[in-house]
Amino acid sequence: MMRLMEIVRPSDARVRAAAELRDRQARDRAGLTLVDGGREVLRALEAGAVVDSAFVCRSRLRTAEARLAVDRLTGSDVVVHECSVAAFEKVAYGDRDEGIVAIVRMPPVGLSDLRLPRIPLVVVTEDVEKPGNIGAILRSADGAGADAVVAADERTDLFHPNVIRASLGTVFRVPVARAASGDVRRWLEERGIRIVAAQVDAPTSYSDADLCGPIALVLGSEAAGLSDAWRGDSVTAVRLPMLGLSDSLNVSATAAVLLYEARRQRGMP
Repeated sequence: MMRLMEIVRPSDARVRAAAELRDRQARDRAGLTLVDGGREVLRALEAGAVVDSAFVCRSRLRTAEARLAVDRLTGSDVVVHECSVAAFEKVAYGDRDEGIVAIVRMPPVGLSDLRLPRIPLVVVTEDVEKPGNIGAILRSADGAGADAVVAADERTDLFHPNVIRASLGTVFRVPVARAASGDVRRWLEERGIRIVAAQVDAPTSYSDADLCGPIALVLGSEAAGLSDAWRGDSVTAVRLPMLGLSDSLNVSATAAVLLYEARRQRGMP
């Protein structure tokens, strides 16, 4: 194995190219994204993500996880650029700074790329675009042992750096896909996956619904709810009882409640 260690100046073309990945269009063109932080980089590696390169500022490696991530990378054939503080600050995303940023190849996100078990538990989000919400849903899906998270909205940026951060890197472990709502519903029905949709006006409480068997838990945004694509006789609509002033929970909190109720009913894998 061979690795290259270089001191990289702020004006270096590689620093500029990495900094451009803050923009979604640049990420989509390159098929690459930024993974910022030791824990997130470690989880990407553990999930088998392909690391293209990494930028390290030794003086800012403050956590044990960041130092371990650097050790793992330098023990591989990944090109690791040792940066000055000024160069690293140009690459680092947002205000978090653990001294390591990896450039990671984004996996394919087509429905045809998903491989599901015989009795899958799938999460579907529609019109949920805030990276923090997507990341939190992925984290809950990982914790509850879901088999996939599907964004039923082609605008959703599944590998936004803040999604990676909010998911604590679990976006690389939970299979993900993205497609239009109609295509997602057809894909589910073709596979015999029952649709359970969270609706504030549903007649059935989530705790009374059958969440066993092959199911997809479908959640919409707090502002718009779910579109008509998720209504019909074949859809089981469920609600979370709200006993206070608010009529709904944050979408990521709703996802966590439904996922763990499904896990309770299904038993431990």
